[in-house]
Amino acid sequence: MTQSNRTSGSGSLRQPMTPVERLNRVTEDAMCIGCGLCQSVAGPDTVRMELLETGYERPVVRGALTHEAVDRILDLCPGTRVEGLPETELTGTTRHDLVWGSYQHMALAYAADPEVRHKGATGGVLTALGMFLVETGEVDFILHAKASDRVPAFGDRAVSETAADVLAAAGSRYGPTAPLIDVLEQLDKGRPFAFAGKPCDVAALRNLARADARVNALVKYMLTPVCGGFMPPQGMSRFLQQDLGIDPSQVTGLRYRGHGCPGPTRVEMADGTVVEKRYTDFWGTDESAWVLPFRCKVCPDGIGEAADIAAADTWPGGSPDPETEDDDPGTNAIVVRSARGADLVRRAVEAGYLTVGAEVDPRYMDSVQPHQRNKKFAAGARHEGLRAEGKTVPRTARLRLDALMQDLGPEQAAAQRDGTRVRVCAGKASEPAPKLAD
Repeated sequence: MTQSNRTSGSGSLRQPMTPVERLNRVTEDAMCIGCGLCQSVAGPDTVRMELLETGYERPVVRGALTHEAVDRILDLCPGTRVEGLPETELTGTTRHDLVWGSYQHMALAYAADPEVRHKGATGGVLTALGMFLVETGEVDFILHAKASDRVPAFGDRAVSETAADVLAAAGSRYGPTAPLIDVLEQLDKGRPFAFAGKPCDVAALRNLARADARVNALVKYMLTPVCGGFMPPQGMSRFLQQDLGIDPSQVTGLRYRGHGCPGPTRVEMADGTVVEKRYTDFWGTDESAWVLPFRCKVCPDGIGEAADIAAADTWPGGSPDPETEDDDPGTNAIVVRSARGADLVRRAVEAGYLTVGAEVDPRYMDSVQPHQRNKKFAAGARHEGLRAEGKTVPRTARLRLDALMQDLGPEQAAAQRDGTRVRVCAGKASEPAPKLAD
């Protein structure tokens, strides 16, 4: 059953679904990424992102929700629709790769300012670009994420109008973050801005652009990190309690990375105690140790195919070496996808905000992002497994999932498809309907 259907069940037992049930289905099928776009579309008096007992922020219906409003939300939601770079952004200089999609060029890069490079999540590229854009007045602000003032492990939507604000928000947020909760209000300002968010957040904004012409008129650039997923709340609680012996309720500040490449995970507590752990102690040294939400495991685009520029980590094999991570100054690999992104990089280099080094290619990207390569090949088969079990499957375009699945081969595709079905049957692809605790 697709999310656009308004009935549930089969045959003569099919029953009308209410608007609330239709919206909740995205969360119940573990497809919600928590971007907050639904709150902006429906209005916070109707749908509001709320912290639930599961530890996630999910859309909770608080007012009268119509089928028409749900239709619009489901057409825009990145849990139900994910597309690659818009065809209007393709040019005669666009290159194409089966795994890495459309791009203008790829290169190694880092922030030219040593402080920005040090504070950034890897090489500070996205931070440097944001600072360049606001300091030159090319945009009035950056819409992005910063460490949450409400829940230390989370991120909050940030509007940064100065370079100092952009730098203060540097560093990855691996907890739930809803950067699009008021994006329509940001568009109502009529001021040019840039957006920096996860690939799925960018996908949501590109979806919105099809329905709202102001997006393409006002959002001058869409920037993203190449994303391996985020830490689900239960994973963070387990890390704090079991690995650090910390009561999560006493945590007042949490920095996942930055101040180095990747930099330490830093936990601050109410009594003034500070605990720091190396990044590899937090995430492990390979993807087998990662704890991820189910949506991240079936993500069709962790590499930011819809963004103007995507910035990636550059550790051989995909994870920092514990022997050298403390001394790594930080270097990003940038995947420049659009012509406007290429022009932005060129001007940021000329202005002294960015340093760009050697050109790289898709096979280099495979070597430093092997988990992204592997997931890209597997995504189509995993979606087939979801579909076979009647789960929500995102509609995709320009992501080449069928061609990648064909290259994966029938035996491995079957293993990915069947493995997904097993996980669905075990309840791994399910969440409770979002509602506030009594």
